[in-house]
Amino acid sequence: MDSSSVFANIVRAPEDPILGVTVAYNKDSSPHKLNLGVGAYRTEEGKPLVLNVVRRAEQMLVNDSSRVKEYLPIVGLADFNKLSAKLIFGADSPAIQENRVTTVQCLSGTGSLRVGAEFLARHYHQLVIYIPNPTWGNHTKIFGLAGLSVKAYRYYDPSTRGLDFQGLLEDLGAAPSGSIVLLHACAHNPTGVDPTIEQWEQIRQLMRSKGLLPFFDSAYQGFASGSLDADAGSVRMFVADGGECLAAQSYAKNMGLYGERVGALSMVCKKADVASRVESQLKLVIRPMYSNPPIHGASIVATILKDRDMYNEWTVELKAMADRIISMRQQLFDALSARGTPGDWSHIIKQIGMFTFTGLNTEQVAFMTKEYHIYMTSDGRISMAGLSSRTVPHLTDAIHAAVTRVG
Repeated sequence: MDSSSVFANIVRAPEDPILGVTVAYNKDSSPHKLNLGVGAYRTEEGKPLVLNVVRRAEQMLVNDSSRVKEYLPIVGLADFNKLSAKLIFGADSPAIQENRVTTVQCLSGTGSLRVGAEFLARHYHQLVIYIPNPTWGNHTKIFGLAGLSVKAYRYYDPSTRGLDFQGLLEDLGAAPSGSIVLLHACAHNPTGVDPTIEQWEQIRQLMRSKGLLPFFDSAYQGFASGSLDADAGSVRMFVADGGECLAAQSYAKNMGLYGERVGALSMVCKKADVASRVESQLKLVIRPMYSNPPIHGASIVATILKDRDMYNEWTVELKAMADRIISMRQQLFDALSARGTPGDWSHIIKQIGMFTFTGLNTEQVAFMTKEYHIYMTSDGRISMAGLSSRTVPHLTDAIHAAVTRVG
């Protein structure tokens, strides 16, 4: 230890459990290695994808010599905010028409959640947030560091590899009145298990009767089912009853803008004057945090959303990504069935979105990494977007070996 440094007592932090998978993968020299850890779309050839419509929008922005690099306002690009609210709440949403929604541009989904969390920690009367068990690894840290007390509600049932709906209702029913509840709008990460429309309606009724505040994390709109409207159904159900809620949006997955860090936080209020006051306080959260958001990614999104032809082109490309993932689910399920791998694997085709919660345990995951060079998070979550027709047989062999040889 170097005692001359004032930071000599700093201990090395552990790798991020998700990003650490990629670090380990990059160090592996095997030609058969496969990274199913990272939540980013890949083509059938295993390459990152930039959508054609995104390339086209960028070209238009580059060719427009009137564009400058001035700072955006604290709340971000006005067109982007307006169009983002329409995308998630619906073009004909009464909340938008009545000016009861305030939307601020943030740094992708993580930044949107963090700004919302900071706002709630300062201005909301109940400093407890309930998050599903399991949930995305970053949720606990985002809300905890903002000063909220983080509690869990039951969500996933390992025995059915489906939703523990009864447990969910019991836990939310027992939550203190006014508690904040984090809800995945669609394509729950990491399980890929979503409530049905009927179950969402029961969740809505229970939450409204107890005065629980919904905070939606919408990272996969359009990416889960291929339909932008269907994937926003849960959020719109809560907005339609006239109640209040928060929604964090990310364009990382559905426009492939991962590294551009484009997102939005919307707050739906009961009255227009409340929404306006909320926005004034959101500015006070953002200003000392990062002053104002970046201009490029938000301009790409706004360019696509406000042009009918480009919007339609986007929906076609988005559906193609969703369909490829759905087809990977089917191929993996068929391959495991044909192989006669012990167990019921139907959850692979029942789950939705980028991830499948395989049900493999930590030892089986470690075995697959060591023997087959397949990388995934230790909870058995695999990114279906990282699979291709070419790699399904290799993954099938690994799962079969893990299930038959490791307890």
